[in-house]
Amino acid sequence: MNIQLIEFLANAIKALSPQEREFFERKLNQKADWPSLRTKILKDATAISKRREEQSFQPDITGIIYQMREERDRELLNGLEPNEVNS
Repeated sequence: MNIQLIEFLANAIKALSPQEREFFERKLNQKADWPSLRTKILKDATAISKRREEQSFQPDITGIIYQMREERDRELLNGLEPNEVNS
């Protein structure tokens, strides 16, 4: 347990104005409204799917790996001294 951190936080909370403390209490006790959040997520997913014209998101894994290798090779070669590249 980090006693110093807890003491610091307790002092910071005590130093809050009444309005700040009320806001803090509301945030501390706030619960997520999961049913409405789930509905919003599903609605957004449907909108994105329609915008993409029902195309699924299938990234080209081979292409991504190739690109990452090319970038890594370029970074490695840029890090070498000019005379080391030719050896």
